[in-house]
Amino acid sequence: MQAVSEAVERVLVAAQRQDRLTVGVYESAKLMNVDPDSVVLCVLATDEEDEGDIALQIHFTLIQAFCCDNDIHILRVSGMQRLAAILGGGDPEPGAEPRDLHCLLVTNPHTDAWKGQGLAEVASYCAESRDRNQWVPYVCLQER
Repeated sequence: MQAVSEAVERVLVAAQRQDRLTVGVYESAKLMNVDPDSVVLCVLATDEEDEGDIALQIHFTLIQAFCCDNDIHILRVSGMQRLAAILGGGDPEPGAEPRDLHCLLVTNPHTDAWKGQGLAEVASYCAESRDRNQWVPYVCLQER
């Protein structure tokens, strides 16, 4: 499981570096509406305090259904602080809204070199989980 967690982190960092990462529930929904074929991975992130957020859970349910209908690999993760640390979403400027890291989309790389940076491992984990009837696999991002 730790190997998958590290692969997820590598994928997200590489995607952000190459401007292939969409961040935020609403931004992700807009992209999936316009160009769902470009999305190769959807990461839904929550921690325990988010479990009671009914609106967020409804968004997640709709996003999950869309991803399943469009053959987009989907993964749930916990560890919002770790996610913020690896994506540089630390403390926002005073008066600014914090970055919404609850939904992240990785879009299709056009080069094969980028695919080697963990994407194949994450996709394989998602496919294996679906084979075991776990439609939305879960990974915990570990603090370091």
